[in-house]
Amino acid sequence: MEFGAGIEFSTLQKQRSLYVPQLPPCLQGSHVQVEFGDATTVPDPLDAESIKRSFPLTYGQPLAGSVPPLLCPAEAREVISGRRRGGTAQCREWQASSPLPHPDSIPRRGLPNGGTPPSRPKGRRRVGAVFCGRQSPGGHNIICGLYDAMKLRNPKSTLLGFCGGYDMLGRTKDQITSKEQVNAALNACQTLDLNGLVVIGGVTSNTDAAQLAETFAEAKCLTKVIGVPVSFYGDLQNQFVEANVGFDTICKVNSQLISNICTDALSAEKYYYFIRLMGRSSSHVTLECSLQSHPNMVILGEEVASSKLTLHDITKRICNAVQSRAEKGKYHGVILLPEGLVESIPEVYALLQEIHVLLKNSVSTENISGQLSPWASALFESMPPFIKKQLLLSPESDQSAQLSQIETEKLLAQLVETEMEIRTKNGTYTGKKFNSICHFFGYQARGSVPSNFDCDYAYALGHGAYHLLAAGLNGYMATVTNLKNDVSRWRCGGAPLTAMMTIRRLLHGLGTPSIGKPSIHPVGVDLKGKSYGLLLQNAEKYLMDDLYSNPGPIQYKGPGSDSKTICLCVEDHDYMGRLKKLQSYLDKVKTSVKPGCSQEVLKAAVSAMAYVVEILSLMSPAGTGHAYHPLEDTSANM
Repeated sequence: MEFGAGIEFSTLQKQRSLYVPQLPPCLQGSHVQVEFGDATTVPDPLDAESIKRSFPLTYGQPLAGSVPPLLCPAEAREVISGRRRGGTAQCREWQASSPLPHPDSIPRRGLPNGGTPPSRPKGRRRVGAVFCGRQSPGGHNIICGLYDAMKLRNPKSTLLGFCGGYDMLGRTKDQITSKEQVNAALNACQTLDLNGLVVIGGVTSNTDAAQLAETFAEAKCLTKVIGVPVSFYGDLQNQFVEANVGFDTICKVNSQLISNICTDALSAEKYYYFIRLMGRSSSHVTLECSLQSHPNMVILGEEVASSKLTLHDITKRICNAVQSRAEKGKYHGVILLPEGLVESIPEVYALLQEIHVLLKNSVSTENISGQLSPWASALFESMPPFIKKQLLLSPESDQSAQLSQIETEKLLAQLVETEMEIRTKNGTYTGKKFNSICHFFGYQARGSVPSNFDCDYAYALGHGAYHLLAAGLNGYMATVTNLKNDVSRWRCGGAPLTAMMTIRRLLHGLGTPSIGKPSIHPVGVDLKGKSYGLLLQNAEKYLMDDLYSNPGPIQYKGPGSDSKTICLCVEDHDYMGRLKKLQSYLDKVKTSVKPGCSQEVLKAAVSAMAYVVEILSLMSPAGTGHAYHPLEDTSANM
């Protein structure tokens, strides 16, 4: 089957195919340089040795950064005139100027081998690209950026696409789970004589990319592996990654749909709308859409897990809100919740764990209820029939529940209706009958035409991935930081995949915690972050005053076309900027404190540095490691 064949593009699609993504200055031209910083570590020192043992050849590599090249006028015009690359167009051949000499003679600072650039193939290159996981708007622009960067360097280079991904290449959810699959990938790359492999996806895909990179290095395979952060869940976040391709578009599309429903609720004045949004175990999409559209109530999985709220607690909280609004004559409202909420509720999570163990042991769905523990069986039997059926679905490959198939919004709506009827009979509620309408926004947004931000971000990542490969780097993720500022101020580079890894210590009841494998883990909403704080600050007003906000459809030109997510703009993500500032301070200390300086200067420097070291030693997590449980994962695990 030829994916994407027979599609008739609309006027908008045709216009978007002509869109020229903006490219940061550090990636413009064919003489992009890569400089290297200090060797990296991992977020938790307790994990360092285990990760190093698992990835001995790719652990501790230095940060990489793209250095702005000096463009000749012809190159500048070529970059500015652009290569179109809108969100829906497939890659097309285009003519490039003759390749310029390879800048092997350019000196690079901070290389791990003392200043000699890594060995790398010269001239034309063969690079493979594979999409992993689910669709995400803007993914094609990564391919376009990668393709354009390759052709600008050498028009004879070749880009190969593997099956998997979006309509251009097809989609797969496959992940690497065995040594045989790793070896199959190694053989394929060697057979195709690939210089590089770009893996495009989320936390699981980039963990797989790290394993491929280590295996290729061990086998002395010439193929270098680079990851690119793409996930509309927004859960691939760490000190090096500020945003994921697709998240901006997904939130803008969903926010418009939510806002339209808010308007309808305000007009009809008789329905409560329960809206479930995608996001797996994290609630980033739900949080961002709440900040954009201002629904009456939001339930985040992370706050439920942190407070250990039960299903009864959540139901009571919603009912109290309904009753408070009824006292003001309001019988309508909009409530948002993430699809991962069901796994954040302690008793439901424990029930799912028991069910999954029984399914793994080949117990038939008809007999599962009878083999559950007494409390789990009682909880299961109390559930509505449709939820029972959905809870019995086989788990995903990562052993999580099929969250998109579990209609948590309908469950909560039914529980709230039952509770409000009880309150009516008891005389504690005297308002009108509670009525609800349920929605699941799961697939409406992920196939959308991408926003300008996602187009620009993805295109820059594609360029960045190529330059990391051209520098001979292996086991890195292409990164772009300082994203909340103008494209001209974006910082581009790469970070080792191992520097993003942690090891989770899983609790199974009262026994000794089991230790997981080194992985890049999804990150939930930070309940101490500014985005969540902004939501809390306005929660009471949103609940009672109907301050609905409608951002409208995605804008591609004019006011609003360059807007970014609120979460990105309010958070202080500038990790790379702080590293640069720290290095500047250290350089100044070295300049000021040299043999021959005064005693006063030396004493002041020693005293200040001793104070800093003492503070850092107190902040170190060494010796404070704790066991991990999914219900406790609110922000820190990466």
